[in-house]
Amino acid sequence: MKQMVALVGVFAYLSLLTIGGGMAAFPEMKTLTVGVFHWLTKDQLVHLYSIGQMAPGPNMMMIAGIGEWVAGPVGAIAVTLAFFLPTGLLTLWVGRVWEHLAGWPWRASIQRALGVVSIGLLLGGVVSISKVVLTGWHSAAIAAVVFAILMATDMNPLPLMAASAVAGILFFR
Repeated sequence: MKQMVALVGVFAYLSLLTIGGGMAAFPEMKTLTVGVFHWLTKDQLVHLYSIGQMAPGPNMMMIAGIGEWVAGPVGAIAVTLAFFLPTGLLTLWVGRVWEHLAGWPWRASIQRALGVVSIGLLLGGVVSISKVVLTGWHSAAIAAVVFAILMATDMNPLPLMAASAVAGILFFR
């Protein structure tokens, strides 16, 4: 029971850090799930994140995997609700307040600042996950090639993910 309360508390807290997307909460998620509560190893967290990236739907559905890993199916459900419900309710409330403040002179300034904050949080997530997965020249090369292709084209990332899986079979046995 104590562990379930901790799970719900951690993921409700993480829910409120997702400005700019779920990746923004990744560094804190790593700190709490790996470093503080020791529910997962860094590799297990990255594997669950990777599965979340490949599965249809929101990429942060990977948190259900963390809940399941720690406390079974009930943990998966509790974590999913704890993660999505606070953000959903807050978004609903802020959206309504934001509409009422349409003529407020500071609104545009706040929106621009939040955009910058979301980029910083996303970059923090990228750096955090990079420290775990970029373990050598093979992984760095794969990441660099995928990044270059995505920046140079409008290509769907699915073929790149499939090619990366083949590269993983070749280089990471």
